Amino acid sequence: MANSGNDQRIDYVEFTVGDIVRSRDFYGKAFGWSFKDYGPGYCEFNDGRLTGGFALGRDKVRDHPAETRGPLVILYATDLAGTQRRVEEAGAKIVKPAYSFPGGRRFHFADPDGYELAVWSDK
Repeated sequence: MANSGNDQRIDYVEFTVGDIVRSRDFYGKAFGWSFKDYGPGYCEFNDGRLTGGFALGRDKVRDHPAETRGPLVILYATDLAGTQRRVEEAGAKIVKPAYSFPGGRRFHFADPDGYELAVWSDK
């Protein structure tokens, strides 16, 4: 994914989807994206410039039309704990404490307007 040159920058975009195969088919046919599978619940995409992922979850659009829809914007940080501290001091609420995943660790936060974002690090 990222390197230290991307510290504190948007690095990855993640879509929660109801059907990974459907999403792969659509974005592959419509935009020519390439894909890498990480098991049945996750697929990474590359649009030629930016990588992101499809995470299997409920189909927000059909099942919960009133919920906030949209991709999860993920920023990169060389110092995950320090970034989390600054995010909290700036007024954000941690909605998912730091956890490990293949390739690193990340946490999710809600900004003062309620938008959920995440920060990840490979360190």
